[in-house]
Amino acid sequence: MAGVQSNSEPPVSHSPRERGQEIDSITEFDRVAASGSLAGYRVQSLDLTDRTFALLSTDTADSVFLGCAMEPDAAAKVRAGGALVFPPVPGLPVDPYRGSLYTPDELFEGLVDAGYDATPDARAYHWYQETKAGGDVFASMLRSIHDDAVSDALDEHLAGSRVVGIMGGHSLERGSAAYAGAARLGRRLTRDGLTVATGGGPGAMEAANLGAYAAPFEDGMLDSALEILSKAPHFRPSVTDWARAAFEVRRSRPGGGSSVGIPTWFYGREPANAFASHIAKYFVNALREDGLLARSNAGVVFLPGAAGTVQEIFDNTTPNYYRSRGEPTPMVLVNREHWTEELPTWPLLQSLAAGRPMAARIALVESVDDVPEALARLSAETGS
Repeated sequence: MAGVQSNSEPPVSHSPRERGQEIDSITEFDRVAASGSLAGYRVQSLDLTDRTFALLSTDTADSVFLGCAMEPDAAAKVRAGGALVFPPVPGLPVDPYRGSLYTPDELFEGLVDAGYDATPDARAYHWYQETKAGGDVFASMLRSIHDDAVSDALDEHLAGSRVVGIMGGHSLERGSAAYAGAARLGRRLTRDGLTVATGGGPGAMEAANLGAYAAPFEDGMLDSALEILSKAPHFRPSVTDWARAAFEVRRSRPGGGSSVGIPTWFYGREPANAFASHIAKYFVNALREDGLLARSNAGVVFLPGAAGTVQEIFDNTTPNYYRSRGEPTPMVLVNREHWTEELPTWPLLQSLAAGRPMAARIALVESVDDVPEALARLSAETGS
């Protein structure tokens, strides 16, 4: 009878707003389906063609299936049961509904036998260029879904981590003293228990991810890796040779340390590097840049760079200035001459910080060897 409440237990709500749990592995799917209800769940990018019986016998009210392969009768049943079904899109170089971050092996599949142009990384860039030039609204929608799924996976991966961002120029060559210094920094910060996150590309970004990869090994491992990499110092003229050298290091010493790379297909000239264990690659560069800085909750280190690094400094300065993300986080600029004379960013940063809480969160140091102490000091002053 309408308006009358019983004294029994209230029914379980299947509202996506109240449920909304995500399932992105077959193991988790089997566990939840065994309860008899997938109601309210979001199931991401799973091959469910051999789970037809489970789908036919399970409540799917208010559930959402994103890019899951299913037999036709199973797909018809879950739709009839109140689910939204977004079918897989064939022929794409990426899965727009993916539930996890990329790995180097995934992005560089086919590199050894066929070269970089045959890899998913390269094919995704070419698809992006072709569909963007043609103004394909469907492809634009798929790219947006992809980038949102990547952001979700990145947040899940970094939950509870103390993340330090390392920014720097993409042109830094393997074999240089500055590249070796950035690698030592990545190693030291990883050994200190921080999660290193970079823009995921070549140069200083690769060096920092390499250092994180080297962290579990003896110190001599990094020296050996640097020697191997110096044979292909830059990703020009051959991305293939550059990437193959990185995988030579990985094959010689598998099982390296964890770090995050956040690159973009917007800059096709900058391939992802192979030393970040977890890669959040985006189509939209603005999402990538802001996302990297926003997730660097333990501070950001700015190595010498050019226009891109200067932009990142002030992209990070703005929320620290206005405290739009809460208390300001540490910012450490490395190389006094570069940031006071060549590109005099430090004086402007000091002027902006004057009289504000962020003044106690910024530092200019001479070398990468000074960074750990500076980060520790600024973090202590923030109380984090």
